[in-house]
Amino acid sequence: QVQLLESGGGSVQAGGSLRLSCSASGRPVSAFAMGWFRQAPGKERELVAAFSRNGFKIYYAESVNGRFGISRDKAKNMQFLQMNSLKPEDTAVYYCAAGAGSSSDSVLSEYDYWGQGTQVTVSS
Repeated sequence: QVQLLESGGGSVQAGGSLRLSCSASGRPVSAFAMGWFRQAPGKERELVAAFSRNGFKIYYAESVNGRFGISRDKAKNMQFLQMNSLKPEDTAVYYCAAGAGSSSDSVLSEYDYWGQGTQVTVSS
């Protein structure tokens, strides 16, 4: 098992930036495919950005491509989501997720472990 804890959410004006952090404990992040999801009120949870387990494949949702950057620090056992040029429609609870998966070279659509979420609010 792995425990995930997000931090770094907050309130920012449109055009601003935030950096979300996800601290993992119990197992190394390199053992999992990792991702960031978000869920806005009244909407379904969506995958925003993700790594394959080997780190060679990266996925970004079209809505954030070019504005968000996913990264991980194996030494610190953490992953990050750098969010730039934020828009009001980015307002949501953001979740860190980890998945085992059978392939090391695939970005997952389903994940096994979740953090508790961190709120991001972007005002216009």
